[in-house]
Amino acid sequence: MSKKIIITGGAGFIGSHVVRLFVTKYPEYTIINLDALTYAGNLENLKDIESSPNYIFEKANIVDAEAVKAVFDKYQPDGVIHLAAESHVDRSITSPLDFVYTNVIGTVNLLNAAKELWKEDYTGKRFHHVSTDEVYGALGETGFFTEATKYDPHSPYSASKASSDHFVYAYSDTYGLPVVLTNCSNNYGPNHFPEKLIPLMIHNIIHNKPLPVYGDGKYTRDWLYVIDHARAIDLVFHQGAAGENYNVGGFNEWKNIDLVKLLCKQMDEKLQRPAGTSEQLITFVKDRPGHDLRYAIDAGKIHKELGWAPSVTFEEGLSKTIDWYLDNKEWLDHVTSGAYQAYYEQQYAH
Repeated sequence: MSKKIIITGGAGFIGSHVVRLFVTKYPEYTIINLDALTYAGNLENLKDIESSPNYIFEKANIVDAEAVKAVFDKYQPDGVIHLAAESHVDRSITSPLDFVYTNVIGTVNLLNAAKELWKEDYTGKRFHHVSTDEVYGALGETGFFTEATKYDPHSPYSASKASSDHFVYAYSDTYGLPVVLTNCSNNYGPNHFPEKLIPLMIHNIIHNKPLPVYGDGKYTRDWLYVIDHARAIDLVFHQGAAGENYNVGGFNEWKNIDLVKLLCKQMDEKLQRPAGTSEQLITFVKDRPGHDLRYAIDAGKIHKELGWAPSVTFEEGLSKTIDWYLDNKEWLDHVTSGAYQAYYEQQYAH
């Protein structure tokens, strides 16, 4: 069955993997990538599929309601997969309003556009909102986030995502909009902008720069390989029950310091440096405000209902990720220098 699907934030880290999966797996679909091309959006992430006949790129910012409506009117989509978001906690602490505009108002603009286009004829329609486990707050040393966990956000980032989740649920309850939500744990893998922990550490190890670790390094996160997350989004979009949310996690908890040490070990081996070389670069830095101690996802629902499970162990996924960055140093140099902006101007001068 032919569908037209708008994927927001499709030039970003997770979004580019979702776009690639849908473009290649569903040649009968038309995939419209709607992205504002902010600092974390990079069309080089999609060079391998940009000429595919079922792929279209539209540059627009979801904060601009008229621009969003114009894209919806132009393509008449059957589905929306909404990934566009400001997502870096540190940036949210210094610029919280940016997160309110993009994550809250941007989401409501998309909900309004879908509601107005579909006009309560929801047959074959779906709005998939992609969120984060950070909306649940923090855990102690035991326990897991489930779909029933009460929201308790602690940072401007997680508060903005929690608000967007509530709006999605409200449009489902008030207008009957056919929504599904996924709340995922920390992602890692190819094409990740190097402000986040793993790509930052890889970049700094390559260049023999300090490896900044917050506090005592004992903050714990559940890590999910980004390609497995894209697979989960595919399943929930097509098979998830309307109005339901699904937690997506890697069953894979690591303390930051242990993760960084494993990364150092693998990097030393791949770069043929003496064992322990990279670990000497670890530098403990002042903790960030409101730092949540531990996140851990119970992904039992999506496993039981839709048959999803991670495809790689963390060690395997981390090794694949390092190999990608070492094989794509030009990409890494571009995103850290700003040179990749020239690619946008050349490809999309208008």
